[in-house]
Amino acid sequence: MNAVAAPGAGVVPPSPSPSSGATGTSGSAAPAPGKKGGMSKARKITLGVVAVYIIGLIVFGLAFGVKSHRNETFDVVGAFHLETWFHIAGPLNFDKGVLYLLMAAGITVGIVLWTSKRMTLRPGRLQTVVEWIYDLSMRMTRDNMDEEMARRWFPLVFTLFVFILVTNLIGYIPLPVDSAENFKIFGVEIPAFQIYAADTNIAIPLLLSLGVFIAYNVEGVKHHGFFGYIKSLVPSGLSGGMLIIMYPLEILSNFLKLISLTVRLWANLLAGHLLIDCRFWAGSRCR
Repeated sequence: MNAVAAPGAGVVPPSPSPSSGATGTSGSAAPAPGKKGGMSKARKITLGVVAVYIIGLIVFGLAFGVKSHRNETFDVVGAFHLETWFHIAGPLNFDKGVLYLLMAAGITVGIVLWTSKRMTLRPGRLQTVVEWIYDLSMRMTRDNMDEEMARRWFPLVFTLFVFILVTNLIGYIPLPVDSAENFKIFGVEIPAFQIYAADTNIAIPLLLSLGVFIAYNVEGVKHHGFFGYIKSLVPSGLSGGMLIIMYPLEILSNFLKLISLTVRLWANLLAGHLLIDCRFWAGSRCR
């Protein structure tokens, strides 16, 4: 229908015919605004990467064959054996575990002291990192303690955070500490390069966990009293037979936290370094 001009009323738009729909075209509907048909670009890329990966595995398997590999030449756990370098006194010996522990402690103290003496309104990169760690440690402390207790224990939380972080990071830097293998430079024998972290020795996570375990139990006894602290270990609302069952379990779980804290740190770092040693550092010897 054509538009009809009415006097003084402008142009009257034509009414749509039943066969044309809202768009005026027969048998088709306009797509909803903002929606596009077909697959998104991100999904296409993801599917393409997956397809290339699967096809590559198939081609690699057909070209080189699929067979099991056994490690017969490289001792993957050899890097974590501590050989005494020299004797200090009594039961004290010096090895690469002690070296990495001293390095981590020295770097931790050095970073904090160096940053504290050079604080500026416009922080550099190192100050920014330290301030971020400070803020994160403070938030973790305040989320689990009241204000007074947070001020008291924040230095310990912050120090542990920085020390464990530094220990983990320097554990990925190859250093000449492998006394089992040597190489020569101008006739001088130098230990082979190796990666190691102090907290892959279970004694270090155990000592850190033991310190935290003693600290929070002592704080609990000081705050609640001995018997009050023992009672506080059991969730409120339990009574009767359920109390008889849960009470020993809660007491036991409190002591099992020492094992949990130790194993979680030690096993994570040990597993990570074993994978790195086998996949990257050992190279073709790990087969």
